Amino acid sequence: MAVADHPVPDLGDRARACADRLRSADRVLLASHIDADGLTSAAVASAALARARIDHEVVFEKQLDAESIAGIAAREYDVVLFTDFGSGQLDVIATHESRGEFVPVIADHHQPADADTEFHLNPLLEGIDGASELSGAGASYVLARALEGPDGDNRDLAALAVVGAVGDMQDGGDGLVGANAGIVADGVDAGVLETRTDLDLYGRQTRPLPKLLEYASDVRIPGISNDEAGAIAFLQELDVDVKTDGEWRRWVDLDTDERQTIASGLMRRAVASGVPSERIEALVGTAYTLVDEEPGTELRDVSEFSTLLNATARYERADVGLAVCLGDRDGALAEARSLLRNHRRNLSEGLQWVKTEGVTHEQHLQWFDAGSRIRETIVGIVAGMAAGSPAVDRSKPVIAFAEESATELKVSARGTGRLVRQGLDLSAVMREASRSVGGDGGGHDVAAGATIPVDERDAFVVAADALVGDQLS
Repeated sequence: MAVADHPVPDLGDRARACADRLRSADRVLLASHIDADGLTSAAVASAALARARIDHEVVFEKQLDAESIAGIAAREYDVVLFTDFGSGQLDVIATHESRGEFVPVIADHHQPADADTEFHLNPLLEGIDGASELSGAGASYVLARALEGPDGDNRDLAALAVVGAVGDMQDGGDGLVGANAGIVADGVDAGVLETRTDLDLYGRQTRPLPKLLEYASDVRIPGISNDEAGAIAFLQELDVDVKTDGEWRRWVDLDTDERQTIASGLMRRAVASGVPSERIEALVGTAYTLVDEEPGTELRDVSEFSTLLNATARYERADVGLAVCLGDRDGALAEARSLLRNHRRNLSEGLQWVKTEGVTHEQHLQWFDAGSRIRETIVGIVAGMAAGSPAVDRSKPVIAFAEESATELKVSARGTGRLVRQGLDLSAVMREASRSVGGDGGGHDVAAGATIPVDERDAFVVAADALVGDQLS
């Protein structure tokens, strides 16, 4: 599917109206979410506002609820730009708008609440799938294009929008599709992005070859995946010089022929091990490279860039992630790398905890309660990693709980593309099950979250299990 077949949508009059309202504001408060998509959404919007000479301040929220929206209103900005959230909280936002406290401008891709506002940019309003065809950063990019002025066309911001889309898990088996593919085309035309068919394993830029293969969890190959000695033995059997001066090379260090030799070897091993053909095909995908970034660094590959960003805002350092997105390659990048090392350690320990403790199986879903053992800002990532490991049953969605406060539990849910095709919609499950116990939630069909009272976990599980069963029946 050629990217040129999918132009970036202008979302009609919506984007132009939002841009015009922002231009007329004396000062704008830009509020965004704390994941990779939220950070890149904020960076794209902030860069576009700065180029349009619109004075603004950027703030981040872990979650957008009645309390945080009230705090935003208390800042007394006449215009508030919400990116990567806001649609699902339109009912609360509309209350503040009706009081004249601020004018909301929303660039989001989540399911809208049953309310409306004049300046609302969301692909779902135009029949575009916000879970797979346009991310929050993509919505911000559409807004950025509408804000273009004499200083440029903002197409270079497509690179950050692609990082956000990949960070939001929108690059399925066919890579980025739909409106996202149009953004990729913009990035390629602007000279900030390259695409190629490549081995679809995380860590192509930075991981030594044995770790690249050992940690590959999406396609498990017996004797290589989760097997350091096996991965090393496999590499040593190939006609490839896998070391330089005694140090393991990385995928980025290999030439085309060497990459082909390793990829072909992996395919043969997978076939011989009985890996299903559809899983073998998943070994190859589309790689997105940020051409202005230094080769061999976390910023060169969009997947690794998105992980670096998750390591900042999820540890209360959104300012660091934003600075990296906006071009700081000195102090902010060094701090981000330090946070990344800590993030990787926490993810590894969290996944190991799930493998050791196991999950509880209901009829239609499986769940684990990490309590305070896994940070609530990363429990969703751990759930996603667990979903790709032998620790859980891939035929059921997995739900994870972690302590958010003394009175609230954070809930994160992860599914698979196959389950979504069978009817799974975790956004609806999280929203309906959480509200049935006095909480709230939402998200996307394949990944969603909620917050519930701490003593309502079991009732929530019962409600969610019934909802998933209804969907998959």
